[in-house]
Amino acid sequence: MSIRTRISTRRGAAALAAMAVLGGAGLYGLGPSGAVASSHREAPLIAADPAVDNTDLYAFVSPDRPDYVTFVANWIPFEEPNGGPNFYPFATDATYNINVDNDGDAKPDAVFRWKFKTQDKRGTSTFLYNNGPVTSLDDENLLVRQTYTLESSFGGKPFKTRVTNGPVAPSRVGPASMPDYGKLRDQASIQLPGGWKIYAGQADDPFFLDLRVFDLLYGGDLSETGQDTVAGYNVNTIVLQVPFKDVALNGDAKRNPNIGVWTTTDRPRVRIAGGGSSGDRVQVSRLGNPLVNEVVVPAGLKDAFNASRPDQDAKNPTIVKRVTNPEVPQLIEKIYGIPAPATPRNDLVEIFLTGITTKAGGPIKADLNSQLNNKDVNPKRFVPSEQLRLNLGVPVTAEPNRLGVLAGDLQGFPNGRRLTDDVLDIELQALEGAAQTGKIVDALAAGDKVDANDQEFGGTFPYVALPNGVGVNTGGDGVKPAAANGSSSDGPALTPAGFASKSDGDTPATIAAAAVGVAASAGLGLLLLAWLWRRRVRLADQRTQRF
Repeated sequence: MSIRTRISTRRGAAALAAMAVLGGAGLYGLGPSGAVASSHREAPLIAADPAVDNTDLYAFVSPDRPDYVTFVANWIPFEEPNGGPNFYPFATDATYNINVDNDGDAKPDAVFRWKFKTQDKRGTSTFLYNNGPVTSLDDENLLVRQTYTLESSFGGKPFKTRVTNGPVAPSRVGPASMPDYGKLRDQASIQLPGGWKIYAGQADDPFFLDLRVFDLLYGGDLSETGQDTVAGYNVNTIVLQVPFKDVALNGDAKRNPNIGVWTTTDRPRVRIAGGGSSGDRVQVSRLGNPLVNEVVVPAGLKDAFNASRPDQDAKNPTIVKRVTNPEVPQLIEKIYGIPAPATPRNDLVEIFLTGITTKAGGPIKADLNSQLNNKDVNPKRFVPSEQLRLNLGVPVTAEPNRLGVLAGDLQGFPNGRRLTDDVLDIELQALEGAAQTGKIVDALAAGDKVDANDQEFGGTFPYVALPNGVGVNTGGDGVKPAAANGSSSDGPALTPAGFASKSDGDTPATIAAAAVGVAASAGLGLLLLAWLWRRRVRLADQRTQRF
């Protein structure tokens, strides 16, 4: 039975509309803290280890494959495109995991894990990431490349290897070095027998919001809004698309459409300076819904939350208290004079720990995305826990609304999370109890005035926008891809003659042509300088041999 059938009365529909707003508040309250943007640098220890820092998680029914679910998991916050010469590899001593719970016991029933390897050919010969234009993933000019192994486990059974030496799209150095990054991403997007699709590599950070919220909640008078703070930055992303049957309870998404998702990263317990490790592995990062660790979890427990399991959430009285009596509405009341909703916030408890269901006895009289709604679930084994929950049975929306369920779009946030969902604006309303009143708070109706990502998302796998190719501080739009998918180009390739020459027979005209490239691109200038130096050394060796 569909969500639309179950919620047929006006009362149920009103509750569901209010629930959309509630979803943000319960899990993702917004307010001053030490965090920056979703789970970007949200806890003290992980802030010092960005290679394993989960930044965002998205889960949605695939718009072009309606029987498949897509997970987008991002790591490494605030990747400045000009951050060479080492750029942003996945950690080779870490394991990156996507976990799915379909029976509500807060333990993973499906686990997908990635392990990465790096091949670095630079040695002592150069500092460059690439020594010429990179036109394919196996281009000899690409000096640093990564591959991955993908393993999966279902129902607690041993892991099986699904992919070995899977290709990773490199960090985007710039238009001269990678004139057609879309082609590189196409080569890194693979499909397995049975339908799985996988992409691992760099992408534009899909999260969008104005982070001046930390300046007394947008300046104390909502004057500081409209600036997408994370525009221009990249992240490392893993995109996985699998059929419903691989993640639904008993493989039956008709009877059991509801799942919960979270990502984790683990490292060896002991890491040795200069390389190597010892001891067992420990979880160092965790992410389900955005902003949980930032503003729900108090500062003293943030590192512990990153190391904790979902089945431990409801047993932590400090965290539960932060949900029933959240801090952020109190801050808004002090700054803006908008009264905070009465406590205890049992509506937020329902969202934070159980998902939306009438079977948990909560105040929201609607069924949406709790595993308790699955027909084959044993309710005695259900454990309240923080997860990003998704109902696979809600059909793809023909015209998605950025406000998700709040605007009547049942496929949107908080029913999973699509790339285009404006979770911050939904949360702003939820903070002031819109779920209880069923009405938008007019004083906050404009939100942060950042309603969409700065780059357009694609309609086909892997959906995320191509990574930015110029520095954030350039003051202009920089190099923007023509499209999020396909072999899109950034315009004419800056590849003057001699750019990647490997012979000793270069003529003065070749060198002069390369010099023109220096004026066109600072990155090209560095490459030319390195090439000239190597050529000078070779000529010197030749002169020595003559004598």
